[in-house]
Amino acid sequence: MPSFDIVSRIEMPEVDNAVQSAMREINTRYDFKGSASSIDRTDEVLQILADDELKLKQVQELLRGHMAKRKVDIGALDFNAPEKAFGNSIRQNVLVKQGIERELAQKIVKIIKGAKIKVQVSIQGDELRVTGKKRDHLQETMTLIKGAKIERPLQYVNFRD
Repeated sequence: MPSFDIVSRIEMPEVDNAVQSAMREINTRYDFKGSASSIDRTDEVLQILADDELKLKQVQELLRGHMAKRKVDIGALDFNAPEKAFGNSIRQNVLVKQGIERELAQKIVKIIKGAKIKVQVSIQGDELRVTGKKRDHLQETMTLIKGAKIERPLQYVNFRD
């Protein structure tokens, strides 16, 4: 029976490359001269440190731009509220969201069931498995989900005939 998986994965080496190139630009730009602005990554959390609100906005824009250049979908970044750090500086955590959480998975299942396409959808941890009798039904399901306004970047992998 044909099937495919719906996943939400981010290439962490690409995130590392984007952070490193953004840091290189921060270190060479004149408006950041003498600034303590930086971006650090630990696991799936990026931490932005900036001197003030203006520099924080500039670092965010730099990060978004470099992520886009490295083809990392910006929809996977969750910017938390900025908080005060030592001195007058500002710290902001940015979560790199991977996987499909339960609420989003249920929303996708509801969209597919509402379209009355002859496929079965099962939630398997942080991914969805879609199976059907015909390949055309699976392709129709893919276009339906691509057309739905889902804020998370989704990939369609493991297509089997």
